[in-house]
Order: sequence, then structure tokens, then C-alpha cells
Amino acid sequence: MNITLSADEKLIAKSREYAKTRNTTLNGLIRDYLRQVGGEKDAAECAAEFVELTKKMAGESDSSFRFDRDALYDRV
Repeated sequence: MNITLSADEKLIAKSREYAKTRNTTLNGLIRDYLRQVGGEKDAAECAAEFVELTKKMAGESDSSFRFDRDALYDRV
């Protein structure tokens, strides 16, 4: 089924850029969102998707790195 969506041109352009960074299309993003709110994805499927995304997008700190709140906020 096709639907028509009305949105600001800038919003659509930014959303297309966002989709491109995730190797999908704006249509794909909207379709996935509708699946989520429509209940097609179960909890296990969402969890598996989350794991894959974290593997792809997560960074890795050097093993000697220690979090320092003062350094984070340039406090001394």
C-alpha cells in the first residue's frame, strides 16, 4: 500500500542524509518505524538489531583509558 507524507523540505533532506548514513532510504526508515510501532518486530528481533548496531557503531577506547569527569568538562 502506498501512503502520502507531507513534511518540510529541509526535514526531508536531513532525513534522507540520515538514512544514507545508515545505508538505507527515507522510505526504508519510515517502513522500519511503522513495523516497530505496528508491532511486527518482537523483542528478540529488536534486541538482535540493537546488538548489530552497537557492533557497527561503537568505538573502542585504548586499554589504558580511564574516564575523568574533570577532564571531560575541562575542570581543574
